[in-house]
Amino acid sequence: MLDEDFFQFLEYRITEAFKETDDEELRLFWCDGVLPATNERGRLSLQHVKHHRKIVTQAFIGREGQTRYDLVLKIGDEALHSYTHNLDLKVCVPDTDALSWFTIDTEKRKIEIQLK
Repeated sequence: MLDEDFFQFLEYRITEAFKETDDEELRLFWCDGVLPATNERGRLSLQHVKHHRKIVTQAFIGREGQTRYDLVLKIGDEALHSYTHNLDLKVCVPDTDALSWFTIDTEKRKIEIQLK
């Protein structure tokens, strides 16, 4: 489920991932918050999430943690099952040592996270 607890968990997990990366610049980054996703235009509806397999929101990221980034949560099979059944999505966030679970474009201010 997309609740405050999930977004706070994600905030800390993103910061941990930056510390674990081989990229020296990203090691200086941290996340100071993830805005809860809104159901604007039905984007959180089950039908929309099943079709697009993503949820878009925003996070505050950077050396000072204050730069607004678009945050795209890519929905994997496990996350889709959890979302469909209103289960905890925290278990769908990969461990920080899994290097391929997020990509970040600092110029476009966009981060994508692949949920399980």
